[in-house]
Amino acid sequence: MRVLVTGGAGFVGSHVVDLLVDSGHEVVVLDSLVAHGGTRPAWWRSDVDYHVADARDPHAWLAAAGGVDAVCHQAARVGLGIDFADVRAYVDDNDAGTAAGLWALHELGFRGRFVLASSMVVYGEGRYRCAEHGDQRPGLRSPADLAAGRYEPRCPTCGAPMQWELVDETAPLEPRNTYAATKLHQEHLCRAYGREHESMVTILRYHNVYGPRCPLDTPYAGVASLFRAAVARGERPRVLEDGGQTRDFVHVRDVARANVLALTAAIPYDGALNIASGAPRSVLEVARATCEGSDLTPEVVGGGRLGDVRHIVASPARAARCLGFVAQEPFHLTAS
Repeated sequence: MRVLVTGGAGFVGSHVVDLLVDSGHEVVVLDSLVAHGGTRPAWWRSDVDYHVADARDPHAWLAAAGGVDAVCHQAARVGLGIDFADVRAYVDDNDAGTAAGLWALHELGFRGRFVLASSMVVYGEGRYRCAEHGDQRPGLRSPADLAAGRYEPRCPTCGAPMQWELVDETAPLEPRNTYAATKLHQEHLCRAYGREHESMVTILRYHNVYGPRCPLDTPYAGVASLFRAAVARGERPRVLEDGGQTRDFVHVRDVARANVLALTAAIPYDGALNIASGAPRSVLEVARATCEGSDLTPEVVGGGRLGDVRHIVASPARAARCLGFVAQEPFHLTAS
C-alpha cells in the first residue's frame, strides 16, 4: 500500500512512517520541516519519498498524493498557544491546510482511506457526575474561581463538586480554545469529504501524547515535555492549579500503532475513536515521575489558564472493539 503521511517528519508522524515502512508499505511524506528549522531531523529515512513543502499549498498535496492508496493527516499546529493572538496561525495551518489537502484529493479523485489526527480537546471539559443530579455539563471556570483555588467543576443545579467519569465518542463536543476549535473543524471538513467521495474517514482523538522526538520547552509542547525540559535545565517543574487535573498519557509508539491499524484494518472504521492508554494520572503525578532520578520536586504554583480543562479522561473501549487497539507501552517519561 502507498500511504501519504503529512507531517511525517514530526513527532507523531515520524513514528507512523517508521511503523508503516517497517511493515512493508511505501510511504510518501509531506512536511515543511518548519518545526526542525528547515533541516532534516535525525530520523530522516532514505527509503521514504519526502516532499519538503507547506501543507497549506494545494499544489504540494497534488505532487505528493498522486497514486496513493491512503492518507494519514498528521500535519498541524498543536498545543494551546500563548494567547488569542495565535488565532490566525492556528486557523491557517490547521483549517486552511486541511482544506488545501482535501481540495487536492478531490482533484485527484481520491477515494481511499483517510486517517485524521484529532485531539481530546474537542470535548472541552470531560464527563462529570453529581451525586444527587447524575450526569451534568459544567460551565466555564472563571478567572475568579481559578485565582481563588476553586478548581473542581461544580454541579450547575446544586453547586456541589462533581466526580469525573470516562468520556466516550458520543460525548458532546465543546472546544474551549482556538486550537480545539480548529481540530473540530478539521474533523468536520474531513467527514464532509468522506461523505461526498465514499471515502472512509477515521478520526483518531489523541489524548496526551508523550515519548521520543517530542519537542521540548516550547509553548506548544505537551505538559510532560515541558516538565522534562525543566528538569533537564535543573529547574523544578511548575504545576498549575493544585496538580489534581486528570489526564490520560499515551505513548507515541502506541499512537503510531493506532494509526497503522486504522490504515490497514480489514474492515475500515468510519468515525471518531479515542486513542488513550486507559490509565489516567494526575498532572502532579506526572511531574513527580519526571523528577525521578534527580534532587528536584515539582513546584505547585496555583492559578490556571483560561481554556484549560480540569479533567478529561477517555474511554478507549471503542478503539479496542473496532480497531483491536489496546495501549501496550508502559508509562515512562525518559527520552527513549
